[in-house]
Amino acid sequence: MSSTTIDKIVSQVFMEKALRDFYCTGNTCVGWERNVIDQPSTVKKIIDTGAERIAAGPGVGVQLPDQNIAKYIDHTLLKPDATPDEIKTLCKEAREYSFASVCINPSFVELCAELLKGSSVKVCTVIGFPLGANTTTIKRAEAEEALNHGAKEIDMVINVGMLKQGEYEYVFNDINQVVLAAKKKNALCKVIIETAILTDEEKIKACLISKNAKADFVKTSTGFSKGGATAGDVALMKYVVGSTVGVKASGGIRTTEDALSMISSGADRIGASASVKIVTHQKASESGY
Repeated sequence: MSSTTIDKIVSQVFMEKALRDFYCTGNTCVGWERNVIDQPSTVKKIIDTGAERIAAGPGVGVQLPDQNIAKYIDHTLLKPDATPDEIKTLCKEAREYSFASVCINPSFVELCAELLKGSSVKVCTVIGFPLGANTTTIKRAEAEEALNHGAKEIDMVINVGMLKQGEYEYVFNDINQVVLAAKKKNALCKVIIETAILTDEEKIKACLISKNAKADFVKTSTGFSKGGATAGDVALMKYVVGSTVGVKASGGIRTTEDALSMISSGADRIGASASVKIVTHQKASESGY
């Protein structure tokens, strides 16, 4: 996808937003949402995206059954001091609550694959994490090793600096090489775009490039940058990628209400370390991954 094509699509998205703003009166917009950033839940209702996944439970403001929330969650432990014993506990919890996957650092892939053998829980790992500044060759090699050790899902970090510089071909190839490695093993590839350090225009570009590179998901955050997921970012990302690419919300999701807000805004998957507390309605601590 050329830079001209990307810029044209970005302009179209912002033009649509401008038209919605023009036809609005006060805080209400007839037929269109006032602001895709401020009121994502209405965007979700107006733009029919992610319907197959969202339809498993009720809509905005209504609590989903816990087992349905669990199916959205990648049970995550990415902190640098995570121990093998903590990873074992993570896998045990994932089995108990039927989370979608465990998301762990690459050194634990083999352990998790063994512990989760025979279960529905997938092994997810991170590539180029958390900065995304590794070379493309290293990212692909890291992905291939993880896949050979039993990973079924790959969450890779884009090279944010290259995106900001407008090096779109580099960003595309960086993503596509990891996607190709994943496809060879019938694995999913999610692309972390790190929304907290991108402008809205850059978020749109990152989503478009990821989609064109055949990624399965775009993901908001590593959880190690300036901020995590917001409902507005999730709605914007889902609006851009449509129903053929999933959106994963991650970073700072600590309560049932947080998770429901992200799902209502269009998230197909949730990355959280407070997963058990989310599905059991406990108050979570203010800690990240």
